[in-house]
Order: sequence, then structure tokens, then C-alpha cells
Amino acid sequence: MSTARLRFASTHPAFAGHFPGAPVVPGALLLAAALDALGLAAAGAHVASAKFLSPVAPDEDVDASCADGARLELRVGDRRVATAVLRRAAR
Repeated sequence: MSTARLRFASTHPAFAGHFPGAPVVPGALLLAAALDALGLAAAGAHVASAKFLSPVAPDEDVDASCADGARLELRVGDRRVATAVLRRAAR
């Protein structure tokens, strides 16, 4: 199983637009960072579908895991915040 810990500092530029006064990590940023941290982007994986279950705030620790190369899970503590189905790019 591949695992990685992500953290998005409150100073990250994405928070300026998502959303002033109540910032959350944009879903695209969350998934892209997880794929990069787990080495899945370099291996040609992309997100086929995703579900966002709970918002992620600045400075929260996000644990990303991928057991089989096909399903990504993101958690903040015991709270599941997102899941995704991955596909490999056609060659």
C-alpha cells in the first residue's frame, strides 16, 4: 500500500478563491497533490471519477492511500474526505 501525508498551508494561493472567509482545499488540488505524492501521476494514472465527502481546511493533515493502484482514499484523521477511482493512461 502506498501512503503519503499532505498539508496545504493557509498561505497557499488557492485559498484566495476557495473561499474567502471560509477557505477549503479545492478538490482538483487535493487529488493532483495526492497523485503526485504517491507517485501515481508519474506512473500514468489519472482520476476517472471522484467523490468529495467532507471539506479540507488549510493546515489539516490529509492522509492519502492507494492499496491497489486503482482506488485512492483521502482522510483527515478518522474522517474520510474523498475517494477516487484511478485509470492508467492508454499507451
